[in-house]
Amino acid sequence: MTLVSERIGQFFVDDHRLEYTEFGAGDRWVVLVPGQLMPRRMHQPLARKIAAAGAHVITLDLLGHGRSDRPDDPMAYSMTAFGEQVLALLDHLGADRAVLGGTSAGANVCLEAAVLAPDRVQGLLLEMPVLDNAVEAGIVTLSPLLFIARFAPFAVRGARILSRAVPRGIVPFWVGVGLDTLDQRPGALAATVHGIFFGRLAPSAKQRIAIDVPALVVGHERDPLHPAADAAMLAEELPDSTFVTARSLWEWRVRPARLDEIAVGFVVGCWAQPATGRLADASS
Repeated sequence: MTLVSERIGQFFVDDHRLEYTEFGAGDRWVVLVPGQLMPRRMHQPLARKIAAAGAHVITLDLLGHGRSDRPDDPMAYSMTAFGEQVLALLDHLGADRAVLGGTSAGANVCLEAAVLAPDRVQGLLLEMPVLDNAVEAGIVTLSPLLFIARFAPFAVRGARILSRAVPRGIVPFWVGVGLDTLDQRPGALAATVHGIFFGRLAPSAKQRIAIDVPALVVGHERDPLHPAADAAMLAEELPDSTFVTARSLWEWRVRPARLDEIAVGFVVGCWAQPATGRLADASS
């Protein structure tokens, strides 16, 4: 694989510092957004492959994630606010347009950005979005996190101490990503979950139908938190989309070659065609 340059940068939104990593160079921008509470490092392997194909890739830690600031105010967190942070990143980079990619809640963030500023989006690369069919699993998953962060903060602090005690260089990559995800602070964790839990999860179906950019939607079978039905539904809603089913929940983590090739081809294709940059008429 072609080696690409990697640089760490930062910018500020409402006096909060957000950190990102930059792979490659040029004006074919791609922004990758990790899943909820996960660090941007989760997208490092994919970012390197896309950058090696000639794109300029950015992996972003949203507010409350990774190495970005983690305020304790729930009002600082929402999917819409995260979408605005992605657009603020484009402003900071001087990027007119970008292919936006995200995993899980990160896919929802990309949808928010596409609704907020359709003229800034060259395409959407969306893995296991969290939509209507995931409501029950989301409640079961998020409620205990919120309860523990609020009423048993010692457990969050303990997990953080233990996770930081393990040198990242001696564990497999995805174990390291998991350990980084456990590196939480009780107040910020509670605020992040509260803000997402009680805000809107994604743009409405009417808004999604109006997103008129190329999209690649990847769904997983046998994944209750990210039902394949949600990914398939989104692919049907988006006017210019392709739906791909992962062979397993772990395919893109453990055996990524097939999906990496599809994703790289999609990004290259997005930049090979003229930009539309508009919202379609949802009533048509």
